Amino acid sequence: MNVLVIAVLAVGTFLIRLAGPLLRGRVEVSDRADLLLKRGATVVLVALVATSALIVEGAWAGWALPAGVVVGGVLAWRKAPLALVVVAAAATTAGLRLLGVA
Repeated sequence: MNVLVIAVLAVGTFLIRLAGPLLRGRVEVSDRADLLLKRGATVVLVALVATSALIVEGAWAGWALPAGVVVGGVLAWRKAPLALVVVAAAATTAGLRLLGVA
C-alpha cells in the first residue's frame, strides 16, 4: 500500500507542476493576487527556516545553530557566493559549539 500512496503522490505532484506551464497563458491573476502569492511563499520559507533553526527534535536548538543561520542569512542577503554562505554558517555554528555555547 505504501508504494501505491507514493505513486499517487508522485503523479499528483507531476500534474500540479505541469499545470503551471500549461495554464500560464489561460489564467489571468490580478496584481493583488500575484503579490499575495509571492508574499505567501516568502512567509512559508521564513517559517521553515525559523522552525529548522530554532527547534531540533522538538526542543530548543540552543544559541549556536540560530547564530549560524543568521550569519548565513546575512551573507546570502549581501549576495555572497553560496559556498561562502554555507561554510561561514557551518563554521559559526561549529565554532560556538566548540567554545561551549549550546
